[in-house]
Amino acid sequence: MAKLKIAALQDDKPVKVNTELPAAVHRDLVAYAEALAQQTGQTVDPGKLIAPMLARFMATDRGFTKFRRSHLPKVNEADG
Repeated sequence: MAKLKIAALQDDKPVKVNTELPAAVHRDLVAYAEALAQQTGQTVDPGKLIAPMLARFMATDRGFTKFRRSHLPKVNEADG
C-alpha cells in the first residue's frame, strides 16, 4: 500500500465547526479512514480526518503560505 499523507492524528483541543459535505467527499473520507486503519492498525473516525487534511493542504499551498507570511501576524505554533 502507498504511504498516506495523513498519519497519526494529534490529540489537540478542538474547535467545533458544523458543515455539510458532498456525499462523494464523505465516501472518500470513509475510504481514507479504512486505508489508514489498514496502514496503522488504528480505527479512525472519518470526521477526524478533515482537520489534518485541511492543515496539510494549507501548509503545502505556496500562495497561502506567502500571503500568511506577509499579511497575518506570526502565530506561535505551540499555542495553536
